[in-house]
Amino acid sequence: MATAPIASGGIRTDAGGMTSEERKVIFASSLGTVFEWYDFYLYGSLASIIAKQFFAGTDPNTAFIFALLAFAAGFIVRPFGALVFGRLGDMIGRKYTFLVTILIMGSSTFIVGLLPNYATIGLAAPVILIALRILQGLALGGEYGGAATYVAEHAPHGKRGAFTAWIQTTATLGLFLSLIVILGTREAIGEEAFADWGWRVPFLVSVFLLAVSVWIRLSMNESPAFAKMKAEGKTSKAPLTEAFAKWKNLKIVILALIGLTAGQAVVWYTGQFYALFFLQQTLKVDGAMANILIAAALLVGTPFFIIFGSLSDKIGRKPIIMAGCLIAAVTYFPIFGALTHYANPALEAAIKSSPVVVTADPAKCQFLFNPTGTKKFTSSCDIARTVLANASVAYTSEPAAAGSVASIKIGEKVIQGYDASGLSKDDAAAKDKAFKKEMGDAIKAAGYPAKADPAQINKPMVFVLLLILVIYVTMVYGPIAAMLVEMFPTRIRYTSMSLPYHIGNGWFGGLLPTTAFALVAYKGDIYYGLWYPIIIAAATFVIGMLFVPETKDNNIYAAD
Repeated sequence: MATAPIASGGIRTDAGGMTSEERKVIFASSLGTVFEWYDFYLYGSLASIIAKQFFAGTDPNTAFIFALLAFAAGFIVRPFGALVFGRLGDMIGRKYTFLVTILIMGSSTFIVGLLPNYATIGLAAPVILIALRILQGLALGGEYGGAATYVAEHAPHGKRGAFTAWIQTTATLGLFLSLIVILGTREAIGEEAFADWGWRVPFLVSVFLLAVSVWIRLSMNESPAFAKMKAEGKTSKAPLTEAFAKWKNLKIVILALIGLTAGQAVVWYTGQFYALFFLQQTLKVDGAMANILIAAALLVGTPFFIIFGSLSDKIGRKPIIMAGCLIAAVTYFPIFGALTHYANPALEAAIKSSPVVVTADPAKCQFLFNPTGTKKFTSSCDIARTVLANASVAYTSEPAAAGSVASIKIGEKVIQGYDASGLSKDDAAAKDKAFKKEMGDAIKAAGYPAKADPAQINKPMVFVLLLILVIYVTMVYGPIAAMLVEMFPTRIRYTSMSLPYHIGNGWFGGLLPTTAFALVAYKGDIYYGLWYPIIIAAATFVIGMLFVPETKDNNIYAAD
């Protein structure tokens, strides 16, 4: 059997079929991102249980907020992990840095399953939990860039898009793996035992994934491109300085962020997480039904990561990513409007037939942006708008006299708001309860449904719409790893590509649900939050088309 042509440094020069060693490289590299998504879905799915276990010293609402903050901490520190591990990857090698990140990330996930709860060790429990989440985020900051770099540097020219696209499919595998373990454990031991101690099992099971990952990665060779560069004595002594203190490379980092990853991130988060949020929170679709529909769309859509990654080897990365950003920006409003029509037609009818008006002092109406979940909105305007937004009620705003208390007109009924500033905790709670009841009764009388009627949900059409959103995700995400690798020289590639990727996905993408909700509450239009991903995606399209060059034919084996 003929062997693939090999250039100096172990770099394959042909574009033939994938070898067994290359399949092993892709598998080993992808396991880290499976870990990422496995843990992501585990923590998100079990947030309410984790809140009770580790933040029991506070009231239930505050406990849930802190559980979500611990979750968010992993995203916030991702760019810092990109700097730390990117530097190591460019100085000592891809393989060993890659091994360290999987060990940190996998061990942190496993230890969460062993961690004593608040009732056992008190305040130390949430402190350790947050520390573990930060370690996971730091390791993740080095994991993706390492995976993309390692796979791309093993791929022959003309196959980098196809090879690296396999890494992008791991979100689906991580989702299904977490669902299988959670559902299997619940079925095996029962809901009560699961809430008590069984929730630990999915975290503990991750040790098997970790063991396989470490075993495979120990057997891997160093990246051919890095090995060649190291043999020639061309490795960087100061990757951070070269990557970010020299304008020649820094401008490419900035372009990679605003001309590629920012738009890719918001399309990715809109197509999966905001779509799920919209179904559950806005359209009031049952959580299990919403998750099944999203999971089905992901399952059917996942092969398109490979399709678009492979296509980018032929026609280029840039046209596919830019087309994904543009098509998404142009079609989000009609797609989400159609989701409302097919998932909750009663809500669509209520929005059209029962207009709601909030009359308030504009100076008392804040922009309800609350990324940490800890900010308190106490003005009558803010309280009223939050209640309406949570109930998916569309409304318009009219100005009132300075200092006046907000009033809400629902149909023919006018409800007087209240101002919580200065009230004691008990008085504020009593006012809040009475106000929400009065608002809830009026909203119900106006025809707004408390939840989507399962009998009225057109499941095939909702699935098709979600699949379209997932295909947008595969367009922008399938070719992105190869393109980022190809934008930077080998000596500082790990550092350079990791930072814009994790700022784009950790911050631009991670803030999407919170920002979108704030926009909806601010304007009173359930679709207004879509302006955030639309503007970012459109800006990325314009900047990318004007300033980002095509990369598919770049020589990625050059040190400089």
